[in-house]
This record gives sequence, structure tokens and C-alpha cells, in this order.
Amino acid sequence: MTTDTPRPPIDLELCAVLAALADPVRLLVVQTLLPLGSSPCNDLHHAAGLTISRSTFSHHQKILREAGVIHERINGARRILSVRTEDLQAPRFPGLLDLVLADAPKVAAAPTTSRFHPTKVDPGRVRTFLPRR
Repeated sequence: MTTDTPRPPIDLELCAVLAALADPVRLLVVQTLLPLGSSPCNDLHHAAGLTISRSTFSHHQKILREAGVIHERINGARRILSVRTEDLQAPRFPGLLDLVLADAPKVAAAPTTSRFHPTKVDPGRVRTFLPRR
């Protein structure tokens, strides 16, 4: 059974779209998804080479979806994602995706893990947040 989640109106906000695409992980997701057309979430996670958790990836999808950058449709137990190129490009923001993705090669080399990953925490800083004995 395939169900489409309702698409938000075409009234997209430039600030919301740019804010969603400002994150390197989300930009990499859009860069990977665009040539594929549409992709299930798990396949997209692997195709983009992300090392973030599934819950973090889900959060990034939510931000992209709420900004109107991607569309999600449910097919059984799978969620199929696609970039809303027609809604983003045509009348509202012509050439926006091309301009934003022009810097995509720089993003591909960016780290795909959270900056707050436990292995990257400075032990000296952690002690400042712990209660004194």
C-alpha cells in the first residue's frame, strides 16, 4: 500500500530552505538523492556514506521535509524520499538548487558525524559540567 504524505503548499520560505541546506549532512543527503530521483531511507543513508545514527538521520529528514526540500511517501513499511525539484526550481526559486549544490564537492569531504559525538569530547571540558564533590 502506497500513501503520500500531504505536501505542504507551494508557499516555500527561502530562509527555511536555506537553513535546511546549510547543514553539511543535509546538503550531502540532497546531493545524493537528487541524481537517484527517489530512494528508500535506508538505501539513501548508505548511499550518502553517512555514519550518523538512524535517529539523527531521521531528524535531518524531518528538517528537510518541513522546509519543503524533500517529499516523503510511504510504501508499506518503507519511506521513499525524493527532492521537490519542481516546487523549488520553477516559479519560486529558479536556479537555487544549482547554486547551493555548486559547493557540494566541498561538502562531500565534510565529516558526517555529529560534532557532539562522545569520542570527540574533550575530557577537560566534561569535568566543568559535572557537579563538584
